[in-house]
Amino acid sequence: MPVPVTPEVLPHVDAVQGALEAVGLTVYVGGAPATTGWTAPDKYCVLYPEPGTAVRESLADQRTDFETTMTITCVGSDWERVLWATDRVRRALAAPLVVDGRSCWPPEDRGGPPLARDDDVTPPVYYSPIQYWIGSTPA
Repeated sequence: MPVPVTPEVLPHVDAVQGALEAVGLTVYVGGAPATTGWTAPDKYCVLYPEPGTAVRESLADQRTDFETTMTITCVGSDWERVLWATDRVRRALAAPLVVDGRSCWPPEDRGGPPLARDDDVTPPVYYSPIQYWIGSTPA
C-alpha cells in the first residue's frame, strides 16, 4: 500500500507569493523589513501565512488534503494605493494556485476589516488586510 503524501505549507505560501508578484506587487512574508535604512515602497503587501491543517481525505484517516487561511495586508502611502494593491491581490488569486503534486481549489476571498490608517509609524501609512482560504488535494 502506498504511503500517503503529507501536505506541506511552504509550497502553498510560495504559490501565493508568486501569484502576487506576477501581477506586479512587492510582497514581504511575515512582516515588512525592520532594518535600518529600509525605505518602504509607496505600496506593498505583507503575506501572513498560517501553518494550515492536514485534513482527512476519507475515513481511513489519511491526512493528505490541506487547507489554510492566509492574510494579505495591503499597505500604501495613501488610501488609493492600498485599494490599487487590493485589486491586484484579487486579480492574482482569482484562479487556482499552482502547487507541484497538488490540485488546488480557487482561493476563497473571505474579506477583511475596513481600510485603516496607522499613525504609529512615520510617515503614516494606510492598510487593509484580506483573508483567503486556500485548499488542495493530492494531484
